[in-house]
Amino acid sequence: MTRSRYQILYAFLFLIPAFAVLLSFSYYPAISAITNSFTRWDGFNDPVFIGFDNYRRLFSDHIFKASIRNVAFWSAGALVLGMISPYIGAELVFAVKGKKLQYLYRSLITLPMIVPAVVTIEIWSFIYNPNMGLLNNLLTTMGLEHLTQNWLGNSSLVIPSLIFMGFPWITGLNFLLFYAGLQNIPTDVREYAKLDGCTGIRRIFLIDLPLTISQIKLTLILGIIGTIQNVTTPLLMTDGGPGFDSYVPGLYIYHEAFRRGNFGYANTIATIMFVIILFFTLLSMRINRKDV
Repeated sequence: MTRSRYQILYAFLFLIPAFAVLLSFSYYPAISAITNSFTRWDGFNDPVFIGFDNYRRLFSDHIFKASIRNVAFWSAGALVLGMISPYIGAELVFAVKGKKLQYLYRSLITLPMIVPAVVTIEIWSFIYNPNMGLLNNLLTTMGLEHLTQNWLGNSSLVIPSLIFMGFPWITGLNFLLFYAGLQNIPTDVREYAKLDGCTGIRRIFLIDLPLTISQIKLTLILGIIGTIQNVTTPLLMTDGGPGFDSYVPGLYIYHEAFRRGNFGYANTIATIMFVIILFFTLLSMRINRKDV
């Protein structure tokens, strides 16, 4: 018993540094954001407690409502493309005969994951450039000058353009999740389905999709959380413009905090977004628990 107690004590001692780092860099900032959401704070002077004034302002803020609408539209389009394309890619690679060829195609599809996101964003910013961008030059070369647009400067086209970014939308993580799900389907099930004449597209809808539903649910929740948190793409490509047509909550937090000095109000927006993301996280955990 004494030896067991010493082992437990040693385990706690070794865990103290890890918990200290978590408390300093993960829990403290989150708690600080929630407490400061009830204050008026410019980031330099002492915060002034103002109660729920920031929250009352937030729920009547047309910019915040526009950012929620934009991120909902963006999420819907990005999720459809970001799930269908990787699933098709996973099916195509899985159908390849020969493990070496499968490994080669799998490696080629996941290789772009090592490219920094900023590089991809800059490339697509150049593609969408209205004066010397690849897209408008391609349309002009094909004799379709009337279709050229200021893709990121048009209110009705900016969100669709951001959704289209990343063509052909085969993200490495989603592809690997779907591919792993297909690998987990028992071989006997596929063989019986083949004997019953369930092949090709019919097999995908009747066998593959139902048996990979857990991976589909997981990628759906992760995609929603990732899109809600996305701030780099609109910041570098549009800075929220034109007007507020590509504003998202994360970008609004950045502008309020670091450009306008309204750290208290920025923390209020961050707290609301934390609650929304927490909801989807708990939903994901619940779904995964049911699948297990």
